[in-house]
Amino acid sequence: MSYSTSLFGQALKIVPASAFARAVRETKAERHSKGFSCWSQTVAMLFCQFAQAKSLREVCDGLRVTCGKLNHLGLGEAPAKSTLAYANAHRPWQMYQALFFSLLSVCQAENPGKKSKFRFKNKLFSLDATVIDLCLGLFPWAKFRQTKGAVKLHLLLDHEGYLPSFAVVTEGNVHEVNIAWHLILPRGSIVVMDRGYCDYALFEKWTKEGVFFVTRLKENAAFEVVGEFHLPRGRNILADQNIRFTSPKASKECPSMLRRVAVWDEENEREIVLLTNHLEFGATTIAAIYKDRWEIELFFKVLKQHLKIKTFVGTTENALKTQIWTALISILLIKYMQFRSRSGWALCRLVALLRLNLFTYRNLWDWLDNPFEVPPEQPPYQMELAI
Repeated sequence: MSYSTSLFGQALKIVPASAFARAVRETKAERHSKGFSCWSQTVAMLFCQFAQAKSLREVCDGLRVTCGKLNHLGLGEAPAKSTLAYANAHRPWQMYQALFFSLLSVCQAENPGKKSKFRFKNKLFSLDATVIDLCLGLFPWAKFRQTKGAVKLHLLLDHEGYLPSFAVVTEGNVHEVNIAWHLILPRGSIVVMDRGYCDYALFEKWTKEGVFFVTRLKENAAFEVVGEFHLPRGRNILADQNIRFTSPKASKECPSMLRRVAVWDEENEREIVLLTNHLEFGATTIAAIYKDRWEIELFFKVLKQHLKIKTFVGTTENALKTQIWTALISILLIKYMQFRSRSGWALCRLVALLRLNLFTYRNLWDWLDNPFEVPPEQPPYQMELAI
């Protein structure tokens, strides 16, 4: 049976109306709007993300050719290209940042609480950043190197549902550690990261706050072994030691005892040396925690390959951040649908299928469970009699 609202329209209804109105009100985004509402801009930019439109003209034309199907999206008509360009350049991107965090709480409430890969109850996070390259001629404000422009997206991924629990967009030359210093992590949580976050003073700060970390040890790190653990049999653990740093700078900034775990990577045939302040977990658990960090790399891959974040439809700083935050909002909408579906969709496949069916008229939740089923055009005869 055909449905009265398209899949795209039903996906937009996941956005809480009260949270959207509060974000608009707090950021004063509709001041001097002159008829083009923030909701119209949001619908257009989310369509840009889901449809992977290459330009503002594609966004506007793509909405215009829907042949009067815009009423259920809250749009009277498709926006003009110049109108959308002006809104992206001047309306505060902070509105979408506020909307992202409101929608995040909705997704966290819908998270079915998937079985963890680990037995411990500590919150597990992955921390990383990805560089988004820009043409310096088009984005002169985003100077990264002498002939290259870039911005950097810093992300904290919660492994309970693999939701982005924190995000910030900075200039490309802002180091990852500068953002890590401002994070407030719950006591007892575990944060896993790569070697780019190696900061001995930060490690000491987290240790005093009761926050655990797992990262790679620098190859030139000077340390002394103060204790050895028994190695598990039949596992890929090469060493499990308690250590202290011996270099003057490292020992001053991080006097606490840490743990060194050497793991053999069979796939790449190399040794990986891990550093952590957790002294109780088994070495295989520490290795598994670091391996699960790959989930944030997969998240960045989906964000860059299946949403509109590598090329931009505006060149101002405000337009670029607007597009990045609407991409993050889109991924939350996809995660919400993934939580509600019983089909166990991979995130990248769900994004691709939804892009091909944005204006299909079916019940969204039925479609998520069985997207390849062809619904009957008319209700069964018994249903007609009942009506």
